[in-house]
Amino acid sequence: MGAAEDMGFGGVPLSPAGKCDVGLRAVHPLLFHMLDVAAVAGELWDRFLTGSQRRVIADGLDVTVGQARRLTMFFAACHDLGKASRWQEREGFVWARVGEALRADTGGWQRMPHERASMHAALHLLADLGYDATGNDSPAVRVAQILGGHHGRYLQVDLGGAAGEARVREALGGAVWQDLRRRYVNLIRHLTGASVVPQDVSVTAAVLITAVGTVADRLASQGHYWLARAMAPAFGAAEHYARARKEAVGLVDRSGLARIDLPPVPFTQAHGGLEAPNDLQASLMEQLPPAVEAKGVGIVVVTDATGGGKTITALEAGRIFNDHCGTAGLCLLLPTTTVADAAYDTVEAYVAAHCPQHAPVALVYSHSWLNAAYADHQVAEAGPVTCDREETAEEEDDEEAAAGRGELRATVPDGWLRGWDRALLAQFTVATVDQGLMAVLPVRFNTLRLLALSGKTVIIDEAHAFTPFTQLQLRRLLHWLGALRCPVVVLSATLPASTGDELVRAYLAGAGRRRADLDGRSFTPPYPGWLFADAAGATRLVMDGSRRTAHADRQHRSVTVHTERVGPPPPDAAVSDATDPGGERLALIAGLIAPVAARGGCATVGCATVAAAQDTYRHLRDTLDWPDGPEHSLVLLHARFPGHRREALTRAVRAVLGPKGPRPERLVVVTTTMLDLGLDIDTDLMVSDLAALGRLLQRVGRLWRFENLWKRYPASRPRPRPDWIKDQGPRLTVLNPVGADGRTALPAAWRRLESDFLLHATAALLAHPPTRTWNLPDDVQHLVEQLHGTDSDFARRTRDLEHRLSTHRAAELGEEHHAACHLIPTPDRVSSLADLHRQFLTSATAATRLGTHPRRLLPCYRTRAGLTLDPDGRHRLPEGPLRPAQVRTVLEHTLPVPADWVAGRRPEHAAPDSWHRHALLADLILLPLDAAAPGTGQRFGRHTLSLDPELGLVHRED
Repeated sequence: MGAAEDMGFGGVPLSPAGKCDVGLRAVHPLLFHMLDVAAVAGELWDRFLTGSQRRVIADGLDVTVGQARRLTMFFAACHDLGKASRWQEREGFVWARVGEALRADTGGWQRMPHERASMHAALHLLADLGYDATGNDSPAVRVAQILGGHHGRYLQVDLGGAAGEARVREALGGAVWQDLRRRYVNLIRHLTGASVVPQDVSVTAAVLITAVGTVADRLASQGHYWLARAMAPAFGAAEHYARARKEAVGLVDRSGLARIDLPPVPFTQAHGGLEAPNDLQASLMEQLPPAVEAKGVGIVVVTDATGGGKTITALEAGRIFNDHCGTAGLCLLLPTTTVADAAYDTVEAYVAAHCPQHAPVALVYSHSWLNAAYADHQVAEAGPVTCDREETAEEEDDEEAAAGRGELRATVPDGWLRGWDRALLAQFTVATVDQGLMAVLPVRFNTLRLLALSGKTVIIDEAHAFTPFTQLQLRRLLHWLGALRCPVVVLSATLPASTGDELVRAYLAGAGRRRADLDGRSFTPPYPGWLFADAAGATRLVMDGSRRTAHADRQHRSVTVHTERVGPPPPDAAVSDATDPGGERLALIAGLIAPVAARGGCATVGCATVAAAQDTYRHLRDTLDWPDGPEHSLVLLHARFPGHRREALTRAVRAVLGPKGPRPERLVVVTTTMLDLGLDIDTDLMVSDLAALGRLLQRVGRLWRFENLWKRYPASRPRPRPDWIKDQGPRLTVLNPVGADGRTALPAAWRRLESDFLLHATAALLAHPPTRTWNLPDDVQHLVEQLHGTDSDFARRTRDLEHRLSTHRAAELGEEHHAACHLIPTPDRVSSLADLHRQFLTSATAATRLGTHPRRLLPCYRTRAGLTLDPDGRHRLPEGPLRPAQVRTVLEHTLPVPADWVAGRRPEHAAPDSWHRHALLADLILLPLDAAAPGTGQRFGRHTLSLDPELGLVHRED
């Protein structure tokens, strides 16, 4: 029979199942499910994919856009073809309804994951349709791997072995089953209109098609969707497909994936009432549109001093790219969760200012549930799911191991099933950079991440903040984004010229520019300013020089930087044993902060470690006279408070010291590296432990940060600075720890924080003279290049620094080597799609920075009511089926700790049994404290941990 006969009543057999519900004994025919997925894929093509993504697919298949749509629907539908196999025996009631002719023709069929069966079966059926199947990169093999990759990992096609025609026939049933699969494929091809045979399937097209198929399958596999159709099935394939195409519209609507257009609004409305763009923003808004219109997609690098409005510049660049490049939406990638939380507020306000009917902004990072914007239903969606029997192997890519574990298992959700991974597909997204970097690591569903990023303008903020390990991964991501024709904006306040040049070159290489084409060209952005390089020709456009000069003049401010030597410690104490064994550091800080306590003002103290911040806070609290009490004027902020407490503290500090205030009469914030990136605040004076020059420049950016803004708009100033602060001007005091010989001597606790060379070189640079003036932004790039630039000869001034530089360079090369070990290849280096998953990594084990993954600790209390979240015993640890609000409450009380601190845990530290099946709770480690004496803490081997209500987590080591 032909496709026309097969699609009506009594045509092709419909007895094989594609979906089933054991409790309801409901079955949805396999062919109908495949047609559901085709219909949803078509709707996603029309309403989720952007014009740029459609063009990448069409060009990668060497067909028209319309033909590419039909082929994408066809390929997506065939994903479950392998279920027409022994998979039907998975449930007795499913097998019982299979037709007699099929039941009698099983032959010697074998058990295998259905995605592998789909891949093997499709290979030969596609070859029969005229698809070339002669090598790893041939269209038939690539399409077969697309089908096999719909569960998140590509599989290898062994053309001469398991994928050989004879082996496939033997493994997947007899001639009747083979004929059924052929008829299904021909019928789907007929209904979708995918008659053209592509002569090529590029890697980028394959990746996007795979991801579209995955999303379509997940949407069509929702029980509420297919069960209704199973209860009232159509009479034939044509009737079902017509119905599926209509119902796919509402399904995509409810998914929230449909793209929207932000209506144009004035600059003032879009950006929170700013009267006009600054010179840098104005120049980009004038020069970039004609360049992008003429040359197409590309990369923009923006450099400016902290507080200069780079985020607004990036949002404007994103608007321009989206208007001209066929993209829609934004994805901001940031280095830390604190920065992501702050950026979320900015982007949400930006989107809301356009008054769209519905355009939610997604916040995506490993514990974004801490942010109050994260909805309870997204926490609930991380609940347990049940997988099909053979799908154990699908998830682990290990068929033999799966076969020995029994027939049915419950698994912790992974990948797409988690609400925050799915959130990455949202049109407007704020995420930590690791969420983007996992797109170029061999993790499950990395294709979904590439799909999510490629349809938007990707903005990478604080690009200077990444280690060599992460920088190499970032360059690989930029290479892929260039290949996917995705516009990119890179932001930085302290970016070395060589780093900026490398990032641009990585993007252009992905866009197809050869190294020889780029030789002799410089892609170093001006400072302050911006650079645009187009993907098509790698031509360079930079900010107009006169506008750049005017911008620098308007942003100008001078900061006094003074260095104080701290030490040496007493003879009976070793520097390696403590940060401040002699107490000199604390006394010096107290002397610098005392005028703030007495006369008013706002100050920050940036400490190298959490322990140092806790000690500093205690000392200032106990030794200084606070007119309003320390509880109103002194704040400790670091990463080792329980999540709900840390978020509340961070938001409070950002609110009172932000550009709109209300600014308190006096406030001292004692913090850690959160001061470098996470706090958009203005402070009158600052004290800082020694840090690398780049970090100090970031911290200086908080000194009098909004002064120029308040001068331009005097009515916006919340409170005048105290007179004594005005007389002194912005001032940073850097504390340099020295040993008995007067030379810089770093405490042992600092050695894992930053490069030994960078700290010693910074100390040497600041030592002569000990008091200097930095003119911002004019001096920034020169200072950065002195220490962080590849061509600087500063380190060669002394033999000691030269030796430390050699060690530093070797460590950087080592980091890059470790990073390269796990990266997926660039698209031009991929032969088989399985090259993208040669290594087995999960999102939990994939490293986007060097070092061990932190563990999450849940402080709780032993009370008469049992284990509770509070010392008063009012909130017991929930057990049994958990409501979303309960899950959120538990998670809000957790905090991160280094893995080695809890390596010596005992059974009493294990989470309740009922939590082990919940993705967000399964790996929590309990810190059970005595409610009557919580300060006594709990021992984990040689580590003792306790929770202080003022200080946060306190760590002691034997």
